[in-house]
Amino acid sequence: MIVTSATVGPLQENAWLVVDADAREAVLIDPGDEPDRLAALVEASGARLTAIWLTHAHVDHVGAVAALVERYDVPVALHPADRLLYDRAPEIGRMYGMTIPSLPAPSLELAEGQTVRVGTQAFTVWHVPGHAPGHVLFIGETVAFVGDLVFAGSIGRTDLPLSDPAAMRRSLARAATLPASLTLHPGHGPSTDMARELSVNPFLSGLARPIGS
Repeated sequence: MIVTSATVGPLQENAWLVVDADAREAVLIDPGDEPDRLAALVEASGARLTAIWLTHAHVDHVGAVAALVERYDVPVALHPADRLLYDRAPEIGRMYGMTIPSLPAPSLELAEGQTVRVGTQAFTVWHVPGHAPGHVLFIGETVAFVGDLVFAGSIGRTDLPLSDPAAMRRSLARAATLPASLTLHPGHGPSTDMARELSVNPFLSGLARPIGS
């Protein structure tokens, strides 16, 4: 498995390209902006893009979806609890000075415990609300794509519309049970691992609480 990233858009969001090198298949996770740049990543990989997976539907994670679906005709996977945010992305984007076209309807509803695949690589879906009601993780054997649940040394915001600090606390407690060796690829900032976060992240150690708690 080959994982590459591009930090895109005004909010510096991490979009992730995951390639099964043997099957020559790829998925894009959270393509938030700059669709031409992300398409160039796909083309450079030599793999066939098979899907777009969304950890959640905040505007900085979905801004390139429409252009990429038009280009590659691939399905979009989203948890249904984030459909309101997804459908309102063009309106919300204007508040941040972002131009987001109407998004194609998701064609795959993500659910707790579901397995999604790119080639032979399998990822388990965890529903971890708090930052957004339909936030999910994609958990593989050695890596997890964690969106805005947890960052290196911090966590996603819980003072946004539809955020839920109490749900975030529960989701963080659950995330703390992930294997310590698991590499975490977040929606913003550098990658990290669970061992480091359990040691230094005040929100996972219990020293700090999500905003609104």
